[in-house]
Formats: sequence, structure tokens, C-alpha cells
Amino acid sequence: MFKITKQVIKLSDGREITLETGKMARQADGAVVLQMGKTMLLATVVSTKEAKEGIDFFPLSVDYQEKFASAGKIPGGFLKREGKLSDKEVLTSRLVDRAIRPLFPDSYRCETQINIYLISADNDAQPDALAALAASSALAVSDIPFGGPISEVRVVKQNGEYKINPAPDAIEESSLDLIVAATKDNILMVEGAMNEVSEDEMLEAIKVAHEEIKLHCKAQEELMQKAGATEKRELPEINANEELEKQVFDAVYDKLYSVAKKSIKDKKERKEAFGVVKNEYLESLTEEDEENLRLIKKYLSSAEKKAARNLVLDEKIRLDGRQLDEVRDIVAEVNLLPSAHGCALFTRGETQSLTTVTLGTKLDEQMIDGAMYQGSSKFILHYNFPGFSTGEVKPNRGPGRREVGHGNLAHRAISKVLPKEEDNPYTIRIVSDILESNGSSSMATVCAGALALMDAGVKISNPVSGIAMGMISDPETGKYAVLSDILGDEDHLGDMDFKVTGTEKGITACQMDIKVDGLSYDVLSDALQQAKKGRMHILDKMSEAISSPREDYKEHTPRSLKINIPKEMIGAIIGPGGKVIQEMQKTTNSTIIVEESEEFGIVNIFSSEKNGAEQALKAVKEIIAVPEVGKVYNGKVKSITSFGAFVEFMKGKEGLLHISEITWERLENMDGVLAEGEEVKVKLTEIDKKTGKFRLSRKELLPRPERKKTEQKV
Repeated sequence: MFKITKQVIKLSDGREITLETGKMARQADGAVVLQMGKTMLLATVVSTKEAKEGIDFFPLSVDYQEKFASAGKIPGGFLKREGKLSDKEVLTSRLVDRAIRPLFPDSYRCETQINIYLISADNDAQPDALAALAASSALAVSDIPFGGPISEVRVVKQNGEYKINPAPDAIEESSLDLIVAATKDNILMVEGAMNEVSEDEMLEAIKVAHEEIKLHCKAQEELMQKAGATEKRELPEINANEELEKQVFDAVYDKLYSVAKKSIKDKKERKEAFGVVKNEYLESLTEEDEENLRLIKKYLSSAEKKAARNLVLDEKIRLDGRQLDEVRDIVAEVNLLPSAHGCALFTRGETQSLTTVTLGTKLDEQMIDGAMYQGSSKFILHYNFPGFSTGEVKPNRGPGRREVGHGNLAHRAISKVLPKEEDNPYTIRIVSDILESNGSSSMATVCAGALALMDAGVKISNPVSGIAMGMISDPETGKYAVLSDILGDEDHLGDMDFKVTGTEKGITACQMDIKVDGLSYDVLSDALQQAKKGRMHILDKMSEAISSPREDYKEHTPRSLKINIPKEMIGAIIGPGGKVIQEMQKTTNSTIIVEESEEFGIVNIFSSEKNGAEQALKAVKEIIAVPEVGKVYNGKVKSITSFGAFVEFMKGKEGLLHISEITWERLENMDGVLAEGEEVKVKLTEIDKKTGKFRLSRKELLPRPERKKTEQKV
């Protein structure tokens, strides 16, 4: 019934990856089950036979989804079923999409969908680093034209040694964590986070990853041969007219080159200047020419792109007149918003981020409910890209995949300089609202985020900045130019988008997408060194606004205090039914959270007022204080009985003040002696070893009356 084809990839460390096709999802154009350890991914690809009418782009969608059953779990929420993709699933989908999309033929316009399901989970084989291999394998066994195969691997550096696709504990302990995508010949994409490592370390990690990827690509080629999938469908004919293209090019190229050479800094003015040239040509068309209007507009755009690229390659002049390694003008400001805990406005050229920092309690932690991971996060970063930032009308329908991706890049960059969790009692939320955008808005978020954290008084280890690098190259002449702090237009017309973040010590995060074949490691090294120079320049500009974290939080920032307590005292702080802790929160206007660790209890105290937090801390200390026999306490009468009174002499601790210990005089009853709520000074005289009950005395603190002299008998 099944015609199953298998291919085994033997990894350099002895582990194996199995690729199997022919058993599952047989009606898809291509389907492969990938298995490594207990992790299994099902990747399918389907592409329509006919191209979509009226579109000038490749309609590709990539969706990675983790099935909860793969880890033996039931989803949370009311519906108890998988729903909208989580941020983790979106980020994994982007890793696959960005590596695969550039390798489809330019003329391919057939709607294509790639689905990748995690159907069995194993922590020792993380699926995000295997998803692209599964997707590429599904394409390999299909008849869909594709310039692969490709693969992705994770490379980490642990104790000075590079490891490929390691277990989670090695990832946590690593100084470098990269996902690298490549064909057998060329690097396609790099994304990851680092603990302030050098440029040379990063390059070495990419080389190690590429050697492993070559094994994956060779195995896919063998799988394709075994499955008999070497024949691919014919590409649709390209609607082209070389004579018309030359006619358009000859008419407008020199004019467009002249506009590019004017070095117009303003994006709108530059667009209008190019538009004048193109509109003049369109107005000169005859009715016969207008039949090819769509082609003509395409050729006009191609001529504009070529003019701008040649200007850089031939004369080293950029669209806005900057030198190749020059960063746009920067203005950095902090403390603009009086009610925010921390804020910054970072403007670089025509890109601007307004970023805020909010410090919250443990109750504000982000809960994560996934198939592979369940827990919480104390650091949240949200990136928002409204339409007005580029002068467009765009409905606000929540963050798209691009916003999730850009936010995650900034999150990784900044997380490396945050205080250690044990030194940071706050939940930190950073929100970057992009108010203007002309390239490199994610890097503006990194810079503004670091500034806002310092403005909030968060003790980051070092300021971190980011820069987006670009490249324009000509394979025929071998010319290339690396561009610092690229514009949006330069991103569009360039061959590389390489974002690098870091401190003065080293790199903390990166994201690289390469649009051409054959990028050498020498060019990549040049880009990294030029990026380092740009990062240092930006850090200098940032320091003009604020160079280190404020000594203290702002007055309106919630105060946070933490104390470790003996585990056996947790119940005393909470009290019966939470009575004690609720009373403390009410009287001190604080939020008190008690956790239990392996060794001790942890009490976190949050209050909008410094005085309230200190009062709560004092109350907690009173509860955990150890009573001392012989010590005098200020107590409060809690209840009265016929044989004495119960007095709270320490927070949460009551002792018996017996009727005989109230005064030196003999009392017949308790009528009128003490009243509930009355404050009374007492001495702790005994702690019962068996019951732990406390006995108090008041009379020992009173002067002892002299005995009456008896008359001598005569």
C-alpha cells in the first residue's frame, strides 16, 4: 500500500536524522517525516498548477505548528485546542520562510503553502533547528521547482567547544547560540544571540554550522534520487519584452542616475524626484504602448534600482549622499514622559522609536503555555509598527509576523545585559512604538530600549546599540560595497540585510538575510568590522543622553523588596486562609508574594510607595523573628478568658498572660483588668518544649511590693 523511501543522515557526532516519504500525507505535492531521537516533524508542501493572475510576487506561506499531543499535553484555555500560532511558532515559521523564499525561480508565481507539524516532541532534539530541513526535504521529493536543497542547524559554543543541535542544557550554558541556514555552497540566513562575543567567534560558528549543513544537503539529493523526484514541473513563461526593456532603459536610465546622484536626504522628496522622471515617460506613451503598461512600469522600477546600485558601485555615492560607512544623524532623549517608569525617544535619520519601560510585580509575568515549554517570563518586549510611521493607512489588527520577528530580535539583544534574575525582582516590559520608519527600526528599538532601561534605573551591565548593514554587489565585475545604517530603499535594492547588536565588549544578537549567491567570508568579515565601528559611534551618541543607569528608581516607580525566610515560616506569613498576608497587604498598601524554593521561602514585596514596602518588610521580619525567652515585647491583647488574656507579642505569635502573671496582687477574676486591643508590655518567660506554647508575664516588669512587717510578740 505504501511506497516508502528513507534516507539516513549520519551526523558528525554520531547521531542520526531519518527522512521518510511515501507513508504520510500522500496527496500533498511533497511530504516528509523527519525524525531525530523522539522528535518527529511532518512537513508538507502544496503548490497550485497555475500562476495567480495580476501579482508580481511569489505567494508563499509557511506555517510551523506544535501539536500539544506531541508532548502528551492538552492545550489550555476554554476551547482546549490548538489555535492562533504562538510567538515561538511564528518565529520558527519565519526561520524557514526567510531561508527558502529566495531560492524559488523569479518567474514562479504559483500559490505555495508549506506546513510543518511537530507530531512528537523530545527536549533533546529541539524542533526549531530541524524545521527548515524538513521543509526543504518535502520540496525535494515534490515536482515544485526550487533552488535547494537547504538546511538549518543550531550551533552553540559551550566551554570553548562548538556543538550542533545540542540539548537545552547546553543552550542555556552557551556563550553563543546561532541558527544558520545554507545551501551546500552558500550561507542564506543567520539568526541568534550571544554573550558579548567577538566578530571572529561568530564567523567561526557560521563555518562550523555550514560544514554540518553540507551533509544534510547531500542526503536530500540522495533522497530525491531514490524517490524518483528529479523531474520538476515546467516554469511558466516569463512575460518579457527585451526590445521594450531596452527602449525604456535607454530613455530613463541617465535621468534616474542623475536623480540618485543628487543625494536627496528626505525620503518623500527623493521618491517624488524619481516619480517625475517615470511619469514623464509614462505620459509620452502612445495608445499602442499602453497595452504593455504593466511591463513598462516593471522596467521603470528595474532601471531605478540599477541606477541606484551602479551609483554606489561606481562612485561610492549613496542615495542620501552619505559615505558607505556613515551613520545618519542621531538624537537621543530620555525622561520625556513624566508618568512612565522609564522612556526614551531615539531618532536616527528618518527612523524614530518612542520606547517605554514598565516595572511590574511577579503577578505581571508572561505565562507561556506551549507544547514544548510551560512557564513564565519576567522580560517582555513588544514592537509596534503603525501605518503612519511610513505615511500609510493601515488597519490596526494586532502584531504581524514582521513585528513579532523584529521584537524578538530586540528582545534577544537586550536580554543579554539585564540583571540576573536573582538580582531583579521586577517583571520588565519594554514597548517600542515606531513613529517614523526609513530602515533599521528594529535597531532603533534596541538603542531606545537600552536608554529607557537606564532611565528607569534598571542596572543593565552595559548599554547596547544596534545597526543594520547592507551590501550591493556585481558578480560580473566582482565589485561590492558594504553599507552602514541602511535606508529602507537600500534594503530593497541591496543584496544583504545584516542587523548586528552589541555592547562595547562584543555582539549580543544578529539577524542576517542574504539575497545573492556566493557571499564570501571575507565580505562577511568586512561587514562585521564595519558594523562594529558603527555600533561604537551610536553608543557614543547614546551616552550624550544617559551613560549609565540612574542610581535609584523614579519616585513613582513601584518599590520592590525581597527577603528569604525559613521554609517552615511560610505558613506563618500566609496565616489561616491567607488572613495574615491579606491583613499585611491591606495595612501597608503592598503586594506580597510568597514562593517556595528548594532551600528556603522567598517573599517579594511590591508597593507604589517606598514607605509602604518598608512597612511590609518590617511586618514580615516580625513574623519570622524567633522569640527569645527573657526578652520584653510590646504586645496587644487579642482575647480575654476567665484565667487570663492572650497577647500578641510578635506578629502572628500569641502567648498566654495568666491571671497570676498580670500583677503582684491577687486577682479574683478578669473583670475590668484588661481590655481587648489594649497595648501591654510583657516578658516572654517560657516556651513549652512539647507544645511550643508561649507563657508571658507582666508582673515581672512591675516593681515587687515590699512585704508588710509583722508585730513582734512580747
